[in-house]
Amino acid sequence: MAPKTLLAHVLISRQPVLRTSIKYHPSPILSVLAMQREVHKKMITYGISAILLAVLFTAVIFHIGIQPFYKPSSLPLDTFSSFEELENFLITNVEQAKNLEEKGWIPLLQGGEATRMDSETYGVTEAAPEYSETNLQVAGVDEADTVKTDGEYLYVISNNTIIILKAYPPEKAQILSRILLNETYNAQIYIDEDKLAVLGNNYAVAPTYRLYPYPYLGNTFLRVYDISNKSKPILTRTMDLNGTLSGSRRIGDYIYLAVNQPALQSKVGQTEQEVTLPKIYSDGTLIEIQATEVRYVNMTDIFYYFTTIIAVNIQNDTQEPTYEPFLTGSTATMYVSASNMYLTMPNNNVWILAAEVAARQDETLIYRVKLDNENILCEAQGAISGYILNQFSMDEYDNIFRVATTTWTHEGTKNNLYTLNMTLHTIGKLEDLAPRERIYSARFIGDRCYLVTFRQVDPFYVIDLKTPTEPKVLGYLKIPGFSGYLHPYDEQHIIGIGKQDGNVKLSLFNVTDVTKPTEAADPFIISASWSDTPVLRNHKAFLFAKSKQLLVLPISTNFPVFTDGKYYTTNHHQGAYVFNITLEGGFKLKGTITHQPVTSTTHYIEYSYEVQRTLYIENTLYTISEAKIKMNTLDTLQPINEIEL
Repeated sequence: MAPKTLLAHVLISRQPVLRTSIKYHPSPILSVLAMQREVHKKMITYGISAILLAVLFTAVIFHIGIQPFYKPSSLPLDTFSSFEELENFLITNVEQAKNLEEKGWIPLLQGGEATRMDSETYGVTEAAPEYSETNLQVAGVDEADTVKTDGEYLYVISNNTIIILKAYPPEKAQILSRILLNETYNAQIYIDEDKLAVLGNNYAVAPTYRLYPYPYLGNTFLRVYDISNKSKPILTRTMDLNGTLSGSRRIGDYIYLAVNQPALQSKVGQTEQEVTLPKIYSDGTLIEIQATEVRYVNMTDIFYYFTTIIAVNIQNDTQEPTYEPFLTGSTATMYVSASNMYLTMPNNNVWILAAEVAARQDETLIYRVKLDNENILCEAQGAISGYILNQFSMDEYDNIFRVATTTWTHEGTKNNLYTLNMTLHTIGKLEDLAPRERIYSARFIGDRCYLVTFRQVDPFYVIDLKTPTEPKVLGYLKIPGFSGYLHPYDEQHIIGIGKQDGNVKLSLFNVTDVTKPTEAADPFIISASWSDTPVLRNHKAFLFAKSKQLLVLPISTNFPVFTDGKYYTTNHHQGAYVFNITLEGGFKLKGTITHQPVTSTTHYIEYSYEVQRTLYIENTLYTISEAKIKMNTLDTLQPINEIEL
């Protein structure tokens, strides 16, 4: 095992973190820590007065230049020498963290996933002019979805079934075959030539383990089918993994999966916890990951997961999968470029250090994993201040990793942007943006970052990253509401999808003059008592084609019915809203397409008929729900055909 620094050993060793005494002080920092611990004891005894004392003491030690409890973490990645060492590390550190949690030292983390755009790509949904593809963040890095098309066939997941349809021409559309998935959830698919890969999670059946902090116990599965004959798919590969699928990507013929599994489990009715290492079942062969293969950072956390990265060649069924296992805290957010996977996760260890002086620091750990076909190698580890919202808060461009974060402080929130080199050392930063607001969306395009923060108004920031060591704000625009998803219209214009006063809002930003961004057109607000779109949570529901002047969003609305002076009931509507979008005319609603049954007895949305995805093939618009596929002309939205699923 790589040796630790003395400070790291004292702070994060497998002995209790908050020791009752420190008998030696070989450095001024350790002396300060011992003094801080005494302050902590007085806080418990004397209450508010001690808190004021701790604050004063913290100010003094920073004034004299000693900063013991926050620098970006630089702890190395280690591997365990044995299973016993791994087991002792987990049990000891979890108990320490749980004790701190019971004392209120470690609060719930704030932020979000979810549970990733290449800076040089502006219309990834237009990759082929004759049909639209999945809305991707990075060109050439495919993302799994519930619907895929190759321009002639549709592959749709509906009610735990993969349905393969002849989709074009629409007049002759028909179902060719079905693949039953049985007890699964979160199933998504990839298409690579004549191979179809489906991955997701199996439901747990009669679980025999009680978990802390109660993540769902299940397995991740991967199935590969030969679909050269669309009417008779043939299963060619089966793989099962312990844990829950966190994310995946496809680059060429390789699918990369990230799977999370609780590291410590205890049987029902028992209090003792035991370590369960990850296992991979590949076509009947068991691959047991060894403790000595697990990489980790020596830090204390509330709970631990094994996060395993697996590479699978879906064109070569005989090639064994390769893997790289990590011991991580919490769950990871993932961004993948054409050659690297970045895993990020909150570092709860800084809470434990801050507990000594009642100060708060938010920190995110970052790991860079090199992806080269079947070769997976963790090459760098780093850390930044704050927490990451989602995949679009991260980007890699010209061997520079850029990331936007939000930090919570006693004065409120603040926002930051960091640039890191390939060793994940910070080389530039822009901190304290938009005090008392938080990031709602981000998009990196070339040497710029577009950032939206929100509290009462929507500041749309244009940030220059041309010189990575000196990021700077070029200009900003404040407008009502917020944008939760940003998408490039072209190099000088950005589409914003968000909300204002509870309703969906479409914006078009003009950044031709980066110092004075403006709205290129009047925003379009859905007129209802309330409206929402899944695009705010999942970018794959977004369809845009600049060449066709086309923008399509699934939208749900509520409309109150006013009867006899009272709001008697509410009409709910859900469907695809089809817009014509141009720089000159802005947003023009062409019409809506709904799958909802028309009845006189219900005013509620039927979930199975909610439009979830939209795509086009040639001049036909396809809208897809769990229960139906509709085909309409793109120009007039006249119905052509529909198929019940």
